[in-house]
Amino acid sequence: MSGEFSGKSVLVTGGASGIGKATVCQFFEQGANVLVTDINEEDGRALVGYLDEPLRAQFFKLDVASEKNWEDAIAFHKATFGRLDILVNSAGISIDKPLEEMPLKDWQFQNSINLDGTFLGVRNAIREMKHEGGAIVNIASILADVGFFGATGYCAGKAGVKNFTKAAALYCAQYGYKIRINAVMPGYIDTPMVQNALEKQGNPNYLAEKLRKLHPVGHFGEPDDIAAGVLFCASEKAKFMTGTSIPIDGGYLAQ
Repeated sequence: MSGEFSGKSVLVTGGASGIGKATVCQFFEQGANVLVTDINEEDGRALVGYLDEPLRAQFFKLDVASEKNWEDAIAFHKATFGRLDILVNSAGISIDKPLEEMPLKDWQFQNSINLDGTFLGVRNAIREMKHEGGAIVNIASILADVGFFGATGYCAGKAGVKNFTKAAALYCAQYGYKIRINAVMPGYIDTPMVQNALEKQGNPNYLAEKLRKLHPVGHFGEPDDIAAGVLFCASEKAKFMTGTSIPIDGGYLAQ
């Protein structure tokens, strides 16, 4: 199949739903071979079945917090598609508990996915890409730059992702690796994670409307809005861009 990413091979974490799923579909539509990874095996395999081209789309169950799982996922990708051209670190969770009641284990678990999982992905991708080059796109958040009372741990982890993206990009440039690393910072996007977080706040309709009004465009974004930014970051159009975090947020951070 022809397309902007024809012949390229992509690994997407958190690929079974939300932003990850939209990213998988857009890469696939643009001709890429895509390895969908997620802890949710049922939805991940359903997506691959929907795409219905086993030579171009496969699923691997990946817990991004597991070092061994990452090694196995990379090995599966190489055996299936050959070289790794693009990694998208989209897997993420939000544990919404009052700060003074949050157990340390919940804080650590959340950041094992959002921050440690991103580190493990970037580290393993660099090992694969360092000789021939590639592109890595991390999903950060506008909450890397601003706080939100109901997502203290998420804010901390995404701030880490944003600055880690800068440092990892500089690392690759310093050592002459032709690997670009960038991040996308979504505003509030209409995904299952956001909907679940709103449900836990007691008055979800009131809070949702309040959050919508914080976006000057007047509404939440859609997963495809973020996926489009991911594809740009991974494309040759962005060949002079690395270490950057791009807000796609309906104007949220412009205020």
